[in-house]
Amino acid sequence: MAEFPEGAPCWVDAMFTDVEAAKEFYGDVLGWTFGEASSEYGNYTQAYSDGKAVAAVVPPMPGGDAPSQWCLYFASRDAAATADKIKAAGGTLVMETMRVGSFGTMAIAREPSGAVFGVWQPGEHKGFEKLGEPGAYAWAEVFTRDPDAADEFLSKVFPYESQQMEAGDDPEAAGMDFKVFSIGGPRNPVLGRMRMGEDFPPEIPSYVQVYFAVPNCDEAVEKTRKHGGQLHFGPMDSPFGRFAALTDPQGAAFAVIDLSTTVGEMPEFG
Repeated sequence: MAEFPEGAPCWVDAMFTDVEAAKEFYGDVLGWTFGEASSEYGNYTQAYSDGKAVAAVVPPMPGGDAPSQWCLYFASRDAAATADKIKAAGGTLVMETMRVGSFGTMAIAREPSGAVFGVWQPGEHKGFEKLGEPGAYAWAEVFTRDPDAADEFLSKVFPYESQQMEAGDDPEAAGMDFKVFSIGGPRNPVLGRMRMGEDFPPEIPSYVQVYFAVPNCDEAVEKTRKHGGQLHFGPMDSPFGRFAALTDPQGAAFAVIDLSTTVGEMPEFG
């Protein structure tokens, strides 16, 4: 697969205290298989769908107590330059740029409203080998309580154009503040941004919601519950697909979406 353009989501991974339990869970819910753990890189283990790399899981670093969560990485031609842009735009670096052998260079950052994300400058590892199909990454949205700060930051760090969703006559869209960021024009959307309303508990910080494609949303929800995970929203039909927001048994939030089951007309974006 060709390298991803600057600012495009290109990879996801997550830390789990119990990696074997995470492998069992995602193996059933998303149909993943797993490669050998790389002891040289903290037992980093890639996940595959149809033999193509789609994500990775890894145990916490010694002494680390960060909660389990999925981290979305954005492609960068120069991770150090992107790190400088992040700081200049009001973000902070959780992990400074670090070379990962011949695979590439990474950094972990937090945007001003609190959502954590990664930066990936590819070497041998380009990123996703499969996209938008069952078992693979499909979409992501920044959920934030300060949309203005997040919007300004994202537009300064990455070469994004943005379009605001218009409510039109849809009562469900009334009061919803949703924006889409694209690269090279509105026909290439890469990221959504949603304002967190009063229905979000105050203790939930801003975060990046990662969506994985599944052949059947309801079955994925059922499997999640069977393994001890939780359903937080949905399943819900939309013009984009039938989706649901979940957490796995170790507390990592993610969403599933059946892209083949669409209901309603696409919203207008200004």
